[in-house]
Amino acid sequence: MDNDILRSEPLSLAASNPKILTTSRPTVAPFARALSVLAAFTPSDRWLSNSDLAKRSQLPASTITRMTRTLVTLGYLRMAPDSRRFCLSPSALALGYRAAADAEIDLADNQRMSTFAERHQVHVNLCTRDRLDLVVIDSCRTSAFPASLQLGIGARMDLASSAAGWALLASLPDAERRYLIRNAENQPRCELRKLRMQSNEAIGQVRQGGFCVAPGKSGQPMTMVAAPIQLNDHSTLALSCSCPAKLMGHARTVRDLGPALVRMAQEIKLSRERL
Repeated sequence: MDNDILRSEPLSLAASNPKILTTSRPTVAPFARALSVLAAFTPSDRWLSNSDLAKRSQLPASTITRMTRTLVTLGYLRMAPDSRRFCLSPSALALGYRAAADAEIDLADNQRMSTFAERHQVHVNLCTRDRLDLVVIDSCRTSAFPASLQLGIGARMDLASSAAGWALLASLPDAERRYLIRNAENQPRCELRKLRMQSNEAIGQVRQGGFCVAPGKSGQPMTMVAAPIQLNDHSTLALSCSCPAKLMGHARTVRDLGPALVRMAQEIKLSRERL
């Protein structure tokens, strides 16, 4: 079963995992590696060096040097004239603009999220999976507390250690979920066991009530509630809302926010399947 998952896994995951590159026959390794270099850039990055790209993509330095040279030649990267740093060129950005247009994120869904955010005084995010991360594709905030506590569009969350990630994992087939958790970012053995315990508990919450909760704690002041959105094309999104833990008690989370979030997830599912 795991081999089938490896073959069907999106190319972006293969690009970040050398084992997948050697195991998954349909993958063209150089192409996957080039995509992993482009995917290493985030909205907060302007310039990245070869060493930055090697660290983020987990590719050898020699491979990164060849990839960046090729991508500069093809016009997808631009090199700083005074250093060995690179930034995305307009050609690469055009790919993202086209993808955003094809995604057809419904304005009505954004309005639902915005209304929900103000009504419940929470920040709201809609996420999709990219490799072992979740990427925010739509975001609405409340005026009730600082915008700095909200993740913006393009921000990433770890799949194995966030409520949104657990909600998405809960909606996947068992074998695929085990595979993703197993390939989560390298953690000390005890930490990985802890993550698996947390994810299993959250998955149980989703199966029972349709949502899961990650309570705020020391070093993590925000409580997050999340629910999956399973679409007819077999893709899955994660819808989440967050609020300072001191403003989000257990009763409010379970009786109010969780069920309301599940209802909004169903509304977004229906609107997207009508597109």
